[in-house]
Amino acid sequence: MDGEATGERLQKVLARAGLGSRRVCEDLIADERVVVNGEIAVLGRRVDPERDRIEVDGVRVLATDDLVHYLLNKPPGTVTTASDPQGRPTVVQLVPTEPRVFPVGRLDFDTEGLLLLTNDGELTQLLTHPSHGVVKTYLAEVDGEPTPGTLRTLREGVELDDGRTAPAKVTLVQQQASSAAVEIGIHEGRNRQVRRMFEAVGHPVRRLVRVRIGPLADRSLAPGEWRLLTYAEVRSLYAAAQDAGVTATPDAVPDAAPEQAVEPVVEPVVAVRKDPEGDGGPG
Repeated sequence: MDGEATGERLQKVLARAGLGSRRVCEDLIADERVVVNGEIAVLGRRVDPERDRIEVDGVRVLATDDLVHYLLNKPPGTVTTASDPQGRPTVVQLVPTEPRVFPVGRLDFDTEGLLLLTNDGELTQLLTHPSHGVVKTYLAEVDGEPTPGTLRTLREGVELDDGRTAPAKVTLVQQQASSAAVEIGIHEGRNRQVRRMFEAVGHPVRRLVRVRIGPLADRSLAPGEWRLLTYAEVRSLYAAAQDAGVTATPDAVPDAAPEQAVEPVVEPVVAVRKDPEGDGGPG
């Protein structure tokens, strides 16, 4: 059985997943925008949310309650692993213990900023596989005064010991006497890539904060705090991963939205948790 004769009505499942009222969801089905297990759904279709794969406009619908998606603002001095043989604090210790979740990608020990933790294996694969090219944006405080030529080099690609980096989106945010704040968006996930890029052009990183994952940003989340993603945010991550190409160009890397512009100064870390409604990372 594929859920067609038993289970819940499809429009009810879609409405519960946050796609709109049942009437709106009926319209989605009638417009042939809903697919179940690879087939265009029709009104009257019944589904089993635990077994059936439901998509709207090509993006998966999360219709079960067993998946969780946490957004954590990782503080420095924590490792992006579930456990650490050296006894250092881990990011998993900062979120609820049940259900068990794992970090999506890595931020190194000293790097701060946004990190996803989830038990959603499909989303993890989409966001971490290089073929999907989801852009992660960082704010770097670096030594010296990067010239326009240096910024252009970062945008076009830097020669590292493991090859030339892909094009990146780079913006000078603030220049001070002996340091600068630079925003950089990359879609690769090489080991300590951002730090190595700036080192290669003569501007070592003093501080590094990830401020955006694809379309996702949150300036209100203090270091050490976490919250649950909304359905719309999860859906936007699926859509971003599925829409992204194998490679990125400077024009393909999205700018930060005006209302979520990056602040050049980041507040000190506080180890607290916000209630919801490791080493070797690209940093």
